[in-house]
Amino acid sequence: MTAQETSNTSKGQKIVTTLWFDDSIEEAANFYVSVFKNSKIKNMSYYSEAGPKPAGTVLTVTFELDGQEFMALNGGPAFNFTPAISLMVKCDTQEEVDHLWDTLIEGGRADQCGWLQDKYGLSWQIIPNALSEMMSDKDPVKVKKIMEAMLQMVKLDINVLKEAFNS
Repeated sequence: MTAQETSNTSKGQKIVTTLWFDDSIEEAANFYVSVFKNSKIKNMSYYSEAGPKPAGTVLTVTFELDGQEFMALNGGPAFNFTPAISLMVKCDTQEEVDHLWDTLIEGGRADQCGWLQDKYGLSWQIIPNALSEMMSDKDPVKVKKIMEAMLQMVKLDINVLKEAFNS
């Protein structure tokens, strides 16, 4: 490993997704950390007297979700989340799909094909690994069947997807 590679890995993750919230970052970060295993709040910073929010208000929260680092910014109402950016969660089992879907959707909104928006407006894709495997099959007829089945779903169901794939 080069000196530069050692330096980058000792500092942690090189590219970190930053999420802009109006004023609910501490609540949101605590919620996300409660949903995913191997997750934790790493750091919080606070606004000073310089503002623009009152001194002592949380400015940023750095947190990990299953080892993936994120930063949340309490930036005010200037920007909102859109589905143009989403966090995709790869799931091994239907139980994992169900748990994450049911937890993240509470207070939010279901969309199509495994997508949802949580109560903070952040878009998520809850995707079974089996879907990716089936979608990459070399048989275009099977891929068409799996795509047609997926397009009919809101929360993805691995058994229904496998039935379509194997029909």
